[in-house]
Amino acid sequence: MLRGALAAALTPLKDAGEALDETAIAPYVDFLHAGGVDGLLALGTTGEGFLLPNEQRLRAAELFVEAANARLQVAVHCGAQSTWDTVELAAHAADVGADAVAVMAPPYFTLDEAELLSHLAAAARACAPTPFYIYEFAARSGYAVPLSVLEQLRGGAPNFRGLKVSDTPWERFAPYLLDGLDIFVGPEALIPQGLAAGGAGVVSALASAFPELVVAAVRDRQGAELGPVRTALERFPLQAAAKVVVATRGVPMQPDVRRPLRTLTADERTELEAWLESLSPAQAL
Repeated sequence: MLRGALAAALTPLKDAGEALDETAIAPYVDFLHAGGVDGLLALGTTGEGFLLPNEQRLRAAELFVEAANARLQVAVHCGAQSTWDTVELAAHAADVGADAVAVMAPPYFTLDEAELLSHLAAAARACAPTPFYIYEFAARSGYAVPLSVLEQLRGGAPNFRGLKVSDTPWERFAPYLLDGLDIFVGPEALIPQGLAAGGAGVVSALASAFPELVVAAVRDRQGAELGPVRTALERFPLQAAAKVVVATRGVPMQPDVRRPLRTLTADERTELEAWLESLSPAQAL
């Protein structure tokens, strides 16, 4: 089972975002490991998972597990638009040795409880006995997973272990802190409250580029110092900005992102690099 501080990993791409940059995955995983995180979530929101074709997601999952080499826990996000694609991705992640599988509710169509339960149960069966987690992020899927669906899934999926919850504010997050389920905090601002309320850990987009900062926040159960860094990054397209940061910090990662996401303009890149130079050593640079 997952525990601790996990980075919501970037996915290295090349050729204007159309191809995986396979050679960059291992050095990127080394960077995350050196930053002190306990693990990573591959191919989630930060990792552009929903934008990538299945064959690239399958290959990336293999490479992340291989690069981690049991040094880091690896969860693979396998959520997709259709149940069939989700099942294929989940089964493959389990087969290649992922420590966990996570699935977000399919976007666009607002599924009713019966449809959503069937979809999630199929994904859990596909990866069993690998631990299965729901990735709750209503702002991205378009709707929240009902608590009643979670209770029914607990009754039928022995490998259902918990959730990564990225909902804000606290009033939307707190209902998912259910007894017997491991809850991972997505929003950095909620780290202190989430961990104090019994959360099992954190899955952080900020940790994709600043793992040391998030590890310290989890250790000290503080989130205040992360706010200005997150705000600074969010002035730019997040995935593109995080890739520039990681490259600046020594990882051979290209700035490419999968369209319709875009790379930074020249002015944005100049502004981001100037901000990076202004960070103090205490801010992990």
